Amino acid sequence: MQKDFLSILQKAREIYKSQNKIHCPYFSTDIILNSDGFNHLQNKRNREARNIDEQILKLSLLPKALQVIKRTGTLQEYRKHIEKFGNKSKDGLFKTKQVEYFGFHSIFGENKDKKIVVIIRRVGDGNYHFWSVMPHKKFNRQKLFENGIDEN
Repeated sequence: MQKDFLSILQKAREIYKSQNKIHCPYFSTDIILNSDGFNHLQNKRNREARNIDEQILKLSLLPKALQVIKRTGTLQEYRKHIEKFGNKSKDGLFKTKQVEYFGFHSIFGENKDKKIVVIIRRVGDGNYHFWSVMPHKKFNRQKLFENGIDEN
C-alpha cells in the first residue's frame, strides 16, 4: 500500500510539474498549476493530511482533471465568499480576501458511469489556479467514494 501510494504521488508530481499552466477555453486564459493546488490534493483546508485512500484517489484523478481544464467550456458550479488568509495578527485578527471557486464536471469511463468535479480557484483579483479534483458522489452510485474518503 505505501509503495503504491509513493508511486502514485511521484507520477502525479511529475505530471503536475511538467507544466506550470494550462489554457482553459472557459476563461480564455491560463490556469496556473501552483503548489497550493497540489498541496490541497494531499491536505485539507486546515492543513490536516487527508487519509491515504483519499490522497490516492485525488492524485489518480489529476491527469483527468488537467484534461478537463484544457477543454471545458461550461461552468456547472460557482461559489464566492470571504476567507481568512495568513496567520493571526498581533491584535488577534486575520486578514481576509474574496475567494471564488469554479466547478467543472466531466463524465467519463467506458460506460460513461463516472463523474468528477474539477475546481479552479481565484483569490481576490489574482490568477485562476487549479485547486482540486474530486468524484461527484451523487452520480450513478459510482464506486469512487469508498474507504473513508471525504469531500473536503
